[in-house]
Amino acid sequence: MTFKLFKFAILLQKQRDLSMKINWDGLGIAASVACAIHCAVLPLIFTSLPLFGMDVIKNHTFEYFMIFLALAIGIYSLWHGYKKHHHQKKPILILIIGFAFLLVKEVLPGHPVWPVLPALAGIVTAHVYNYQLCKKAKHCHSEDCNH
Repeated sequence: MTFKLFKFAILLQKQRDLSMKINWDGLGIAASVACAIHCAVLPLIFTSLPLFGMDVIKNHTFEYFMIFLALAIGIYSLWHGYKKHHHQKKPILILIIGFAFLLVKEVLPGHPVWPVLPALAGIVTAHVYNYQLCKKAKHCHSEDCNH
């Protein structure tokens, strides 16, 4: 009985040691791709709904909320790489430019789809570039490192 409890305690410790860490860049890329699909496909669905007798009102508040939520997640993930690994602001700048295209899409009359592609390209590029910089930096212990 004592041996089984000991094995169980070791198993619990191993599970704690292997705790899941969030890959913020991966989450940012997935959110960006989901956003691009949403922005490209949802207008097609909304425009076809009246054919089935359904009228849908576009909710601008929800759209802006989702854009700024995704921007906050993106900046958080890139800030982590900036502060703890590579100390380069370029990925954050690329991300902000990508999100600027999403805001352009929302502001322009008729909400054209063309800004979605440069937005997606900018957002995904920012996360991939941040990931590459973090891998390359590994553990740079300069004066302003925070780890």
